[in-house]
Amino acid sequence: MPRAKERKQKPKGAAPSVVPILQKFLKTYQKHCIQSRTSMCPAIQRDLKSSIDREQFLRKFMLVRAGNSAVSTLPVSLEPLLMTIRDESYALAKEICIWGLQLTNPEIARLALFLEQKGYTTCPMTTLEIVDCKMDLWSLGRLGKALQFSSLHFLVLDYCKFGNEELERIFAGLESNQRLQGLSMRYCGLGPWSGPRLGSVISHSAICELHLDGNYLQCSGTLALLRPIAEYAEMQRKDQPTLASPHAGNPPQLPQVCQGASSTSSQIVKSSKILTAKKTSQKKSGKGGIRKKVKRLTEAGPWIVMLHLADNSIDGTGREGEQLLELTRTLTCLIKYSTHLRELDLGNNVLGETAAAGILEALRARKSGKLPPLKVTVTPRISSDTFRSIWKLSKKSNTTRKKKKKVKN
Repeated sequence: MPRAKERKQKPKGAAPSVVPILQKFLKTYQKHCIQSRTSMCPAIQRDLKSSIDREQFLRKFMLVRAGNSAVSTLPVSLEPLLMTIRDESYALAKEICIWGLQLTNPEIARLALFLEQKGYTTCPMTTLEIVDCKMDLWSLGRLGKALQFSSLHFLVLDYCKFGNEELERIFAGLESNQRLQGLSMRYCGLGPWSGPRLGSVISHSAICELHLDGNYLQCSGTLALLRPIAEYAEMQRKDQPTLASPHAGNPPQLPQVCQGASSTSSQIVKSSKILTAKKTSQKKSGKGGIRKKVKRLTEAGPWIVMLHLADNSIDGTGREGEQLLELTRTLTCLIKYSTHLRELDLGNNVLGETAAAGILEALRARKSGKLPPLKVTVTPRISSDTFRSIWKLSKKSNTTRKKKKKVKN
């Protein structure tokens, strides 16, 4: 008779099973929802059950409102989820994504306390997404204060409408932040008035990945944002030309200390003199390679790695268009001298032929200066020759097709 299959025994000292931990988490989450008279989030419930079936820990929590309001009239709340993470000491959650909810003051207050605990929290969360949510001024102010002390690496506030006062509440917690490296505020209604404040935040924080697509910065707002970054890049390049790598394929040396940087040239010179350099480890870049690189950069200063400004009404029309020439000079300066910049998206902005020609010449100067390659996206509403030349000089995708191994007979 054939032998019965022997069950595989877990080695001594093996990690505990995932299933009981997630089952207990789901039960506790259900209990807190009942106690707070709120509805369980269908996405979290589904993801937990899926993780149990796959026997894998859940690292990303998606909090969305219930799709069928007829089934449950109770609202979905953030509080039961945070209370469950705390009670179960669930230390593996890295991302919390909140989509399309009306966040109340108690919810934001608990979230703020959760973020402020830093190293003492049971959940060292690195990414927070608040997309298309509504918050009042008090909630934004409380969230802004918590951002000063959080351990977040990436903050997403897409589709949340911000006026001048609302924006100030958030930015107050971003300045002097030495941990946050990525900020996304796409389609948030940001106008030209937000440009100087964005430039100040970038100059005094560690943010090096910025997504601002779908706003209304126009020429003046974009110019105010880019001016300190471009001035710093030019001054750094002139003072320390050896920062650029002689080989385009190698990452550049990056600043280790940059204190008190601002948009004025004198302060930039001062900060660049105290600059020291370190080589980043060379890792194979795969999916999400830009984000992997950004995670290693934590130095404050007016420099950027990834900048997305698509669809921001940057063109030569109206009174704003009078600053297009100066904006072009600033853009070309940034392209020619920045050793950090890897990606620049200016798509769906009608810059015109003159600005496009300036960008093309800056890319050529960057290549002749042996700076790292840069991916630039512009609108095709320019001459085909200029557009094609910019596309050819821009960084191409690193992904290559793997050759299939020949099977030996």
